[in-house]
Amino acid sequence: MNKIWLSSPHLSGHEQKYVQEAFATNWIAPLGPNVDGFEQDLCNYVGVGHAAALSSGTAALHLALVMLGVGRDDVVLCQSFTFSASANPIVYQGATPVFVDSEPDTWNICPDALETAIKNQEAKGKLIKAVIAVHLYGMPAKMQEIAEVCQRYEVPLIEDTAEALGSTYLGKKLGSFGLLNVLSFNGNKIITTSGGGALLSNDEYFIKKSRFLATQARDDAPHYQHSEIGYNYRLSNICAGIGRGQMEVIDERVAQRRSNFAFYQRELSNIEGITFQPEPEGSFSNRWLSCLVMDTEKTGGVTREDIRLKLAAQNIEARPLWKPMHLQPVFAGTSYYGGNVAEKLFQDGLCLPSGSNLTKEELGRVVTAIKSCF
Repeated sequence: MNKIWLSSPHLSGHEQKYVQEAFATNWIAPLGPNVDGFEQDLCNYVGVGHAAALSSGTAALHLALVMLGVGRDDVVLCQSFTFSASANPIVYQGATPVFVDSEPDTWNICPDALETAIKNQEAKGKLIKAVIAVHLYGMPAKMQEIAEVCQRYEVPLIEDTAEALGSTYLGKKLGSFGLLNVLSFNGNKIITTSGGGALLSNDEYFIKKSRFLATQARDDAPHYQHSEIGYNYRLSNICAGIGRGQMEVIDERVAQRRSNFAFYQRELSNIEGITFQPEPEGSFSNRWLSCLVMDTEKTGGVTREDIRLKLAAQNIEARPLWKPMHLQPVFAGTSYYGGNVAEKLFQDGLCLPSGSNLTKEELGRVVTAIKSCF
């Protein structure tokens, strides 16, 4: 049986014209017309003023923290239920990550727990430099409530939209709500540049400064001169060409992923004990990954691990939901605020194959394997 991947790259055929143009014009260097064009494509699509195309979403988040002056012993509040790339750049800056639980409606950072964390950290005399809110699996976080909390305590908001390009909240594209906004174009994302990311903002200074730092902070001089520490974080012109071709089909990719989710929901919701990630009113998810949760008291003891192993035996890749950051060995001893929403989701949740290039036959194989567990 052929391998069914969780979320494999899906080329459109449009990418080659931009890549070929780069080869034909010898724009193989790190920057070039495709980078400029890709940045403009992102601005137009998301609805922000400025974008810097970078080597990864992690690089974008790191630069966002640099822009906000995050430094040693500062505190950054971060969603616990997320991938480690949301939290690692905090440590790069010598700052202290403080993790916050999710709420059950969207699985994203809980506004109430966030406010409790801010109050508690301020009472301890800690300087809170930023909040990182993530839109998990494409589902919009409760941005209105989160933004209100951040404004109330004058804490800058970074929007981690690595998994959510194409999603909207109250009719507005995600990636446009934060002071700084992060995108990822890793190979498994809804569109890809092979590897890459972007930092978006309506503040032109932040993006200009980020581009400067991302090109080794080279001063404007005829020789190589550096007055600041920089990074090698810019996206290549070749990879940006792939991104330009992918942007031409972004809405198709969203529709295809949502169709996958609808199929799973239709075929599996009648099994007692299986539920899916909710989509609250006002939210529109790109359904980057289709995720289910098992209630073992209702499934007759069938667990998410039973399903994962059954799928693996059929050469089908599935993956548990993110292990919360406050449970990760590398972050042992960090502060955490909230209940056990994130822990329960990790214990009982599973990501199903969700690629936009899945065939009806492959989707059928996944569903048949899951049903066989019952």
